[in-house]
Amino acid sequence: MYKNYKIRAPYFEIGPKCFMWGERMLKLAKEVDKIAYKYDLDVILTPQYADIRLLAENTHYVHVYAQHMDALRPGRGLGSVLPESVKEAGAVGVMLNHAEKKLTMDEIRATIARADEVGLATIVCADSVAEIAEIAKMGPNLIVAEPTELIGTGVASDMGYVKDTIEAVRKINPDIMVLQGAGISGPDDVANVIRAGAQATGCTSGVFKAKDPEAAAEEMLYTLRKTWDEVHGK
Repeated sequence: MYKNYKIRAPYFEIGPKCFMWGERMLKLAKEVDKIAYKYDLDVILTPQYADIRLLAENTHYVHVYAQHMDALRPGRGLGSVLPESVKEAGAVGVMLNHAEKKLTMDEIRATIARADEVGLATIVCADSVAEIAEIAKMGPNLIVAEPTELIGTGVASDMGYVKDTIEAVRKINPDIMVLQGAGISGPDDVANVIRAGAQATGCTSGVFKAKDPEAAAEEMLYTLRKTWDEVHGK
């Protein structure tokens, strides 16, 4: 776990995958930056590698993460994502083991270690409660609890799964915050997972497939702030 990294609950992750890039992504990032400030929230953005510096240099309140990186060191490795390069481009963290970019447990362990070494936070995706518990033992900063079969479906996780995954991580390392992902398509889903005890959630399809991505993002971030304050007290 990269000890110098700070993020506050509740936080939200917006992952463009390959839906948005370049100037259009910058427009959304700037708006999300304003919304994050408005509602006093930490928001993670995971843009395309080529957009990391563009977003990092033009935002103030969002946390820019790489979508992935490799555990290699400077030298050979054409086509790989070098940790030092990600860091120098302005990223503060990296996402690992997304369902669309799966890694072995050994690869996850090695890449978390490299992230710690260069000064990058890690947010690691996992599916089952057992996989989440195994990854928690590796000491990432954040974990995404995300049933693979629900990704992109608009169907949110069962609330029993939400509670079980949070409890599994808490028993191993209470400093690791758990984001509940998969199937978060609108403000009702955001409210439901926060009421179930989640410290964070995130969205791709609900933002990037919306007619107005900026408006969709604001609606979910407003709901996150409002529901968290209702549950935990402002």
